[in-house]
Amino acid sequence: MKLNGNSLIPAAVLAALIPVGAFANFAIGDSVGTNTDEIRAKFEAQGYTVTEIEVEDGEIEVEYTVDGQEYEVTIAEATGVVTEVELEDDDD
Repeated sequence: MKLNGNSLIPAAVLAALIPVGAFANFAIGDSVGTNTDEIRAKFEAQGYTVTEIEVEDGEIEVEYTVDGQEYEVTIAEATGVVTEVELEDDDD
């Protein structure tokens, strides 16, 4: 079978439709806000279910779930910038 430029278009379209993991929406360096209401609204706007927000020692920790998987994001309280994104697992 001989491939030409046109045969790659369906593969590219298919690849674009494959869902990207939750980390794609919030990454280290993103600004998500400095108050808990604003942060909760941004996460929920992305379709995440926020399960806990904790403010402590200059950091805001947000625990959330998406598609049954739990994640935790750490945000610098003073700047609202994401400093860590972590996938929670049950192996701890």
